[in-house]
Amino acid sequence: MSTPDAPPMDADSTAPERSDYDSPWKEAIGAYFQPFMRLFFEPVHERVDWRQPHEFLDAELQKITGDSQIGKRFADRLVRVRGREGQELWLLIHIEI
Repeated sequence: MSTPDAPPMDADSTAPERSDYDSPWKEAIGAYFQPFMRLFFEPVHERVDWRQPHEFLDAELQKITGDSQIGKRFADRLVRVRGREGQELWLLIHIEI
């Protein structure tokens, strides 16, 4: 039995049900990557050559991290960009929701 302040309980478990708060953030970062970087990481944003395409490397990130102990890290993004001086930069973005 749960109280009004307690998280909902899964029918097959005594653990609280986990909501998926990460996926919408991952989609938003993908759709609004440049403004996201400008708002939250302005010094990094200034180093990126935004005329060049960027590439999300989520499959590569999954190979490296796998599943964490608390579940999949859907809000983590690995992005390959080009710096203003032409160098390749890899950005690991982690958001804790």
